[in-house]
Amino acid sequence: MKLMLLAKPIVLLTLTLSCTLLFILHSQPSPSSRRPDSMARSFILWLHGLGDSGRANEPIKTLFTSPEFRDTIWSFPTAPANPVTCNYGSVMASWFDIHEIPVTADSPKDESSVLKAVQSVHKIIDKEIAAGTNPNNVFVCGFSQGGALTLASVLLYPKTLGGGAVFSGWVPFNSSLIEQISPDAKRTPVLWSHGVDDRTVLFEAGQAGPPFLEKAGVSCEFKAYPGLGHSISSEELKYLESWIKTRLQSSS
Repeated sequence: MKLMLLAKPIVLLTLTLSCTLLFILHSQPSPSSRRPDSMARSFILWLHGLGDSGRANEPIKTLFTSPEFRDTIWSFPTAPANPVTCNYGSVMASWFDIHEIPVTADSPKDESSVLKAVQSVHKIIDKEIAAGTNPNNVFVCGFSQGGALTLASVLLYPKTLGGGAVFSGWVPFNSSLIEQISPDAKRTPVLWSHGVDDRTVLFEAGQAGPPFLEKAGVSCEFKAYPGLGHSISSEELKYLESWIKTRLQSSS
């Protein structure tokens, strides 16, 4: 998490991964040059955290060194600039409004701005599917605020996708929206990873995810990481690579 100062003595909270990525990248092996002939086109959409940018998260794709990802199409969009309530109305890159930090299981939810952001994500997915990618090879992943948006986006998308991966996220809407989840969307698997020592999006907010998804009839794999704060570890990203790889559909 980066800290920025205003002219007033107010601290702006940004939920970013930049420093974490630089550390992880330093020890990564070079990607393999081999590619299985049977692999079909795949697409991974990554949604960044509050105050971050898509460009700052692009190094993530270099961590996926398995040959199955050689021709994967990646997308790292940047959230529009919006006022954020938890930062005293300051304008920053934000997918939707956040009312308080730390985020708890009972934090207020701004469903209207979440649903607006979901529409933007769905447009990106629709464009990729129209370009020829099988929906089963479309994966949406996100960190913190981007993780919350990932969850909302895959649950409210009308088709079954390859999967949604939530890192240090939370459920950004109330249970009343469960009725809007289509039978096809309920077949999209969810991977949820959360640091036990997270002080920005509390671990309890992450723990609230699986029961919510179970109630909605959605399969969720929850992984807790002791000692991890509000960031992504190399262990989490390595597991994400294998998790996506086992779900990729071949072209045959």
